[in-house]
Amino acid sequence: MIARALRWRGWAPVGVLASLAFCFHRRRVAQAEQRAAEGHCPGDRRELELRMVQVVFRHGARSPLHQLPLEEQVEWDPQLLEVPPQTQLDYTVTNLAGGPKPHSPYDSQYRKTTLKGGMFAGQLTKVGMQQMFALGERLRKSYVEDIPFLSPTFHPQEVFVRSTNMFRNLESTRCLLAGLFQRQKAGPIIIHTDEASSEVLYPNYQSCWRLTQKVRAQKKTATLQPGISEDLKKVKARMGLDSNDEVDFLILLDNVAAEQVHNLPSCPTLRTFARVIEERAVDTAIHILQQEDRESLQMAVGPFLHILEGNLLRAVDPTTPSNKLRKLYLYAAHDVTLMPLLMALGIFDHKWPPFAVDLTLELYQHQKSKEWFVQLSYHGEEQVPRGCPDKLCPLDLFLNAMSLYTTSPEKYHTLCSPAQAVEFRNEK
Repeated sequence: MIARALRWRGWAPVGVLASLAFCFHRRRVAQAEQRAAEGHCPGDRRELELRMVQVVFRHGARSPLHQLPLEEQVEWDPQLLEVPPQTQLDYTVTNLAGGPKPHSPYDSQYRKTTLKGGMFAGQLTKVGMQQMFALGERLRKSYVEDIPFLSPTFHPQEVFVRSTNMFRNLESTRCLLAGLFQRQKAGPIIIHTDEASSEVLYPNYQSCWRLTQKVRAQKKTATLQPGISEDLKKVKARMGLDSNDEVDFLILLDNVAAEQVHNLPSCPTLRTFARVIEERAVDTAIHILQQEDRESLQMAVGPFLHILEGNLLRAVDPTTPSNKLRKLYLYAAHDVTLMPLLMALGIFDHKWPPFAVDLTLELYQHQKSKEWFVQLSYHGEEQVPRGCPDKLCPLDLFLNAMSLYTTSPEKYHTLCSPAQAVEFRNEK
């Protein structure tokens, strides 16, 4: 059925991926659940063949996005922007159709904020470049050295690369690729990106009216939540900030994390309350994202999950042309991407995603039974995804769990429209 549908429309068009996934997992999920209940799983992992890897990662360490209203400011010296020689690698940025790189309104906005010392807000630093290079080397050990899955040299037909259209993410991707392939390439490196208005690698408040309204309402009440409110007042008072200063735990954590990773002398209060600041920033994000609200997560990362799901479906379909498949898919994203992704996958650890962290999805096929399995790792540690009996999860069960949050373009448009909000209010 899947094969016929794919042949009908070429090769897994995005408009039918959700229905294909539904047919796929509904047809076999009962069998997978029975196998899981009976404890059936590959007896020997050596009989599993790695077929595809998808890696979603946060960019490396950067300068903060906002400057705190303090008399004594941390100095961000432009020398922190020095490019380590081992990370240098040429690349080209295009839009998703292969055309010219779109304009980046976010980069233009960041350049309006000059930090003490001369750096701009949100700039990838030497530390961040080294972090990404190290992540690339870790991926090389896993997929080039430990098992001969990828070629030791970059080949365009093996790797698909996509990033949000922000310079720190494009440069982070460059550094990761330099570490992964040791600066060796057998063809041009193309990094695909999208217009800010239609990007799905982060919760997009430009394209989703209803998500914008929900988040705006939650932000207003976040700092009033018990615990968050009291701790925020305490920290701001100790820092000498006025209660009316628009500083919340998200801004405080952004500065603490950036200063600590660069070993810069920060405000003593920030160092003292670093743990509380992270905990309350996570509490704030959970309140804003509404972790238990399925529709909020669908609007935040549902379209991105749809892309990841589509890659899986094409990989397992025998009719997919080889030129439409890649062994490795790389996605350069953000902390605001990873948090709702982790929530949807049921593996959120209630810690803020650090710089250069990776979420890796591996697809395996059993050499004898030909069954498919998924292995999910976060920050290098294997995870048990939502709806799965073990770390090595039958693809049927994984797709079934993902279907709760995966959002096709058509469904995303419906969910995000003002009309949907009116309908929802009427139902209530």
